Amino acid sequence: MNAPHGSTRVFARGSWTEASRIADVLRKETVGGVLLLIGTVIALAWANSPWSAAYEALRDTRVGPASLHLDLSLGTWAADGLLAIFFFVAGLELKREFVAGDLRDPRRAALPVAAAVGGMAVPALLFVLVNLGGGDALRGWAIPTATDIAFALAVLAVISTHLPSALRTFLLTLAVVDDLLAITIIAVFYTTSLAAGWLALALVPLAAFGFLVQKRIRSWWLLLPLALLTWVFVHESGVHATVAGVLLAFTVPVVRSDAAGGPDAGPGLAEHLEHRIRPISAGVAVPVFAFFAAGVTVGGLSGLVESLGDRVALGIVAGLVLGKVIGIVGASWLVTRFTRAEFADDLGWPDLVGVALLGGIGFTVSLLIGELAFGLGSERDDHVKVGVLVGTLLSALLATVVLRLRNRRYRRIEELETLDADADGIPDVYQGQTVRDRADHDPDWKGAPPPGRRLGDSADG
Repeated sequence: MNAPHGSTRVFARGSWTEASRIADVLRKETVGGVLLLIGTVIALAWANSPWSAAYEALRDTRVGPASLHLDLSLGTWAADGLLAIFFFVAGLELKREFVAGDLRDPRRAALPVAAAVGGMAVPALLFVLVNLGGGDALRGWAIPTATDIAFALAVLAVISTHLPSALRTFLLTLAVVDDLLAITIIAVFYTTSLAAGWLALALVPLAAFGFLVQKRIRSWWLLLPLALLTWVFVHESGVHATVAGVLLAFTVPVVRSDAAGGPDAGPGLAEHLEHRIRPISAGVAVPVFAFFAAGVTVGGLSGLVESLGDRVALGIVAGLVLGKVIGIVGASWLVTRFTRAEFADDLGWPDLVGVALLGGIGFTVSLLIGELAFGLGSERDDHVKVGVLVGTLLSALLATVVLRLRNRRYRRIEELETLDADADGIPDVYQGQTVRDRADHDPDWKGAPPPGRRLGDSADG
């Protein structure tokens, strides 16, 4: 069914330029997600082995200059330092999407933004409801609000589903907006003491960094020291140091200057930096953080039951498994209801539910917020880790069931999206070729629907 005049199409394909760029981004994040899983498994195995004391000793080893208040444990360096790289890349991605990507159109941006907001608000509400009257337990209200794109993509790689490009783009955008909202929550609600002088001082290297990147200067020996100074001063201010990553990213220009040939002459500086730094973020920063953050001594089945007996852990599981789905699907329904938007012909609500379940895979940022809320290494922090791991695992399993049931449909869509009959390097569907054109070109194509029916109209799931 075509959308009526004046309405938008949910999960419609974007441009080929954006689709190919998103595919490249997701390939890197998928590799990073696999490394994240490996780091998590190693941490859990080590923390629950007879050598668990060695893991804790490594995590708590302090390095750095004490005179600068930077004699931090390795676990803290991973959370404060390495995740600043992660948030820098997230900031670049978000800015690029809304300045030069397909989401610069407010109608296309409305759905993932609303879904991200709903997918954070409802899990937080469920956590609060579960923990009412729990005293300091309410400090963890933001833990189940995050979505881990790398972990979610690793799950997709493991279950080998042919998720269409529109759904992958939606998931990436939702996760990036989610990251921005999460860092805002961290800055506003988890700053225990603020040293305004240090924060003001951070504006000096930040402004210098912004001036240089606006001049399209790429020299790492100029930019890196300024970025490090910004990080140090933000860290000293009492604001979580990862905020520096987002602030630095927002100063980077997305489009090329007129002097460099205009916006269509090639990638801007933001895309250049993202291309260079994303492999470090996905391949090093996030997996190392996961290694130091996920190592919780469960204590067998009895320990698992004891941890889940804490309402904090239960609130996290409820928020990730139920809250994410209710929030993302509910917000999306409101958008479609009030904007007259309709799904693209070959996708529908079951696909959105599957992606929403992937949104319940909240790992990296959830663990970070748990540490900020209750303190690294505390008993309640251990319960947080168990809750995050259980909620993430349940969400992943449910997403696997839903998406695998839809995989035959996704495989047909993938055939359509990869066909390049004229061999010009651009799939025909992005040049306006219809399903009927595909069927006419190749009558033996198995994915061609019968005459009078469109792709996705078949009765199979």
